[in-house]
Amino acid sequence: MNLECFVLGTGGMMPLPGRHLTSALLRRDGDLFLFDCGEGTQVSLRKLNLRWKKISAIFISHTHADHVTGLPGIMMLSSQVDREEPLTIIGPPKIREYVETARSVLDMYINYEVIIKEIDAPCEVYRGEGYAVRAFPLLHSKPCVGYVLEEDTRPGIFHPERAAELGVPRGPLWSHLQRGEVVQASDGTSVFPEQVMGDKRSGRKFAYVTDTKYIPEIASQVSDSDLLICEGMFLSDLEESAAEKKHLTAKQAATIAKDAGGIKRMGLIHYSPRYTMRDLRTLLKEAKTVFPETFLTEDQQQIEIPYDD
Repeated sequence: MNLECFVLGTGGMMPLPGRHLTSALLRRDGDLFLFDCGEGTQVSLRKLNLRWKKISAIFISHTHADHVTGLPGIMMLSSQVDREEPLTIIGPPKIREYVETARSVLDMYINYEVIIKEIDAPCEVYRGEGYAVRAFPLLHSKPCVGYVLEEDTRPGIFHPERAAELGVPRGPLWSHLQRGEVVQASDGTSVFPEQVMGDKRSGRKFAYVTDTKYIPEIASQVSDSDLLICEGMFLSDLEESAAEKKHLTAKQAATIAKDAGGIKRMGLIHYSPRYTMRDLRTLLKEAKTVFPETFLTEDQQQIEIPYDD
């Protein structure tokens, strides 16, 4: 089952040429999930030829303009296709007011169901087959949350040679064992799944954090992530300003990743518009001194999230 992250926008505060406002899309097989929806989200979706009508849910971190200004366009765009499934929009308080006001003032034509869920983190906010999405609180100038999509534990590897040795004939009974069911061998004895299955395997984990002052509690929420997408808005020389504005420096983001433990990769996002690409390379250098598996995300970047085993 494929799991991929598409970075749709990397900028904070204001869009720049080649740098749309913050947004990331996660594709898990046929399910699409959008995390934040900054200005320019539609453009990146079209450039990447992603099927936006398949977006099941949009997870909003908070209602500052640079994270929600793309929402009206996405909603209106979805009305131009034959969408039958509802669109769920999830976020902290005020997201309902924003969406409903935009629909009213812009006189939007919406021909599908829109479900809005205002949340109070920490909590589970969405569940599908084999995975769940939960939210956890961040510390910003207004209510803000981070998100984690985590897959359920997978069964261990099936060992057919063990099943054969125990007298279970090849065929449907092997499938029953793989589903965790007890079966009868040819001689009538019971064969249990743990006799032919390896240890259970972990699923994958994706974490999304943006717009927060540094707080140590974030680390425990994102631990063991296969991919952490995290704000790295400022260089360390602006750490005091970052704290006042309740944002992270790249080095603080790397500290979260290091302290969390088990994180395989961290992609920085939500860059200050003051920084050129040369500046961003310095930002990356600072982060890598703390967490070497850090990289810079770029608009329209595709990132595979494979299984470990």
